[in-house]
Amino acid sequence: MKKLLCLLMLTATTTVGMSQKYETRFERSVTDLMNDVSKRFGVKFKFDKNVDTVGKKMPYADFRVRPYSLEMTLDNICKYYDWNWWKQSGNTYKIKLYEYPRRHEAEGKMMLDWLSSLYNNKEQWEARRDTLRREVRQRLELDKFLDSCNRKMVNGQWSMANVQLSKIRKHDGYTTQNICIELTPGQHLFGTIYASLKKGKHALIVCPDGHWPYRYRKDEQQRLGTLARMGAVCVDFDLYGWGESEKEVGDHHSSRAHVYQAACGYILLDWMLKNRKDIDTERVGVMGGSGGGTHTVLLSLLDERVTASAPVVHLASHFDGGCPCESGMPVQLSAGGTCEPELAAVVAPKPMLVVSDGGDWTSSVPTLEFPYLQRIYGFYGALDKVRNVHLPNERHDFRENKRKAVYDFFIDVFGLDRSMLDESKIEIEPEETLKSLYK
Repeated sequence: MKKLLCLLMLTATTTVGMSQKYETRFERSVTDLMNDVSKRFGVKFKFDKNVDTVGKKMPYADFRVRPYSLEMTLDNICKYYDWNWWKQSGNTYKIKLYEYPRRHEAEGKMMLDWLSSLYNNKEQWEARRDTLRREVRQRLELDKFLDSCNRKMVNGQWSMANVQLSKIRKHDGYTTQNICIELTPGQHLFGTIYASLKKGKHALIVCPDGHWPYRYRKDEQQRLGTLARMGAVCVDFDLYGWGESEKEVGDHHSSRAHVYQAACGYILLDWMLKNRKDIDTERVGVMGGSGGGTHTVLLSLLDERVTASAPVVHLASHFDGGCPCESGMPVQLSAGGTCEPELAAVVAPKPMLVVSDGGDWTSSVPTLEFPYLQRIYGFYGALDKVRNVHLPNERHDFRENKRKAVYDFFIDVFGLDRSMLDESKIEIEPEETLKSLYK
């Protein structure tokens, strides 16, 4: 019996040893491999719920390990299964499924370095800029969408055929009015106009929304109402499949959301300029946070009538936006490959504010994306026209300090009245009040 036990032990040892050879492709359990990597480099791994390691075996496992680089080791392991790794706090790394719009910060730097090598002066940049404008519009299929919209010819210009406006509601220094525009049969744009009560011409600010709770929330009403009190006319609109739009289209997560939201900003800007007599066409701004920042960049690129842009907690060279409404159409492949800072730079040398913080992907803005933007603005001798407000101790939101940065920017570039800056004066209307008359 003792001899048999020894023989079994020898056989087991031999089998383990033989499993690691050319004929078996040096195969190992992924779980065992990751445990060894964890011990070797003194790190911990967290696996996203969508990453399944059970029963998985890795060919040439130990040869994927680079003893001099944890990150290269993780690249070699993760790419085999279409995973990716992300550094968390301390010594923890998270393993997630591959995401096409998200890259590591080091890759963002390489992208900006490559882009910077393509142009060294204003003339070279403007040739690139014109290509970006043309190809982004084509890849977005914006004109195809606009051609499908319910439009009519008025005085030689296209205009939306069916626009409904609610009664105007008066508040302290501003008004609100709901707007509903039929885009295509059964699909509408839903929004609210916040307008100054002051007489004369006013700056227009189009405000694409982000992926926070619907546009009826308190902080959005505070922001748009305050800008209106200071002398602007602001207009926001529902995301595709959110708010009133939800009952018409259902799921927000589609490539059509990318086109729809870009078109809504474009159509609203055009309608406001053509139909309101109180708009100063020399002062046209776009401002939004998070996914609204994506569409701030996009609208600023698509419509040359925009004169100032303010993307908030959005801009990064290594992240295109994690939702199909931001990256569902392949605009980042335009002109041989691009990224959000280059698309944002198309507005140069017009004023631009970039608001960033230390708690999301925009933490790299002061050292990476902002210097890139300064270089583009430098081609025009307009370094004073681009600014960055960085809030290192804050996270991904549109709270008070972000709103203050936006107020200061538009007070400066559009000459708004700072004496009217008082968020406590904003009447927070119930959700139902901000919905359109369309049923």
